[in-house]
Amino acid sequence: MKPAKTSTLALALQSFFTDYLPQQRALSPPTLQSYRDSLKLLLQFTAGKNGDPSQLTAEHFNVERITAFLQSLETGRHNKVSTRNVRLSAIHSFFRYLGSQCPEHLERTQRILSIPFKRTGTRQIEHLDADEIQAVLQAVKVEAGSGGRDLALLSLMFNTGARVSEIVGVQTGDLRLTAPCSVLLRGKGRKERTCPLWSETAGLLQKLIEHRGLPATQSVPVFCNERGGALTRFGVRLILKKYVAKAAQRHASLKGKRLHPHSIRHSTAVHLLRSGIDLSTIAHWLGHGSVNTTNKYLALNLEAKREALAKAKPLLKGIRSSGQWRKNPNLITWLESL
Repeated sequence: MKPAKTSTLALALQSFFTDYLPQQRALSPPTLQSYRDSLKLLLQFTAGKNGDPSQLTAEHFNVERITAFLQSLETGRHNKVSTRNVRLSAIHSFFRYLGSQCPEHLERTQRILSIPFKRTGTRQIEHLDADEIQAVLQAVKVEAGSGGRDLALLSLMFNTGARVSEIVGVQTGDLRLTAPCSVLLRGKGRKERTCPLWSETAGLLQKLIEHRGLPATQSVPVFCNERGGALTRFGVRLILKKYVAKAAQRHASLKGKRLHPHSIRHSTAVHLLRSGIDLSTIAHWLGHGSVNTTNKYLALNLEAKREALAKAKPLLKGIRSSGQWRKNPNLITWLESL
């Protein structure tokens, strides 16, 4: 009996993940994992509960099937539109590659590439004000168990505005705890940047390292869990949730906020903006590729808006209704008269 012939789809997937993405496009491991998860979900959805994804061929995929998959993400898995668009981006990338490698599927892949991204609404960015940040930090009891680690962790997050993936990836060798104090952060797309540290933050990190008894020549994760392994992003989320809940008992404004580790990044940006730091410096501080990304924090600076409103003269002062609307009830005529 002859062995089953490997399908074109399987061969394309293999070369997509072993050569095209890591070698030709040099994408980072986290990005590869995101692509992998997206295509894995698509294959499982297409094969069905009792089907074998390895038996699928390119002919199993069309606009209707992929649109149904995207809809299932929102209704079945309760994913946000932004997550749906991330999955679609990975699907587009693979079928674009499939079409370039297998011209016989070019018409099919072009139709799949026509599936549009869904527009997302803009929501208010949740962040902490300066007094709320202080309340969260004061909720940490250093003498209790992992309190020293937690205080150093939250202080470093507020200080640097780093992404949670950057924070959990910090090694002891990335820290410079003598003046001028700084930390080396490794961000998205393998980009590195050095961020200055306040002396208070450096002191907390120094105490944490000394408490763990780490040799100066050894570079290991700064933040570890109770089992000794590197702290995960989920672990950071739980730590933040714990101390926000404690702080909310005394600081009522924290109770209604939906906070997560990225909220700390937003808080740092707003704090820097209110301190008079220019957008270009904040963009470099946060590791933004463009100042346009940093512009969104201008909308959060409510304090600056209030100051601007106080300086501006009210335009409606002394204006009275002329009664023109009642005299001219025809809407079109009224608009033409403007």
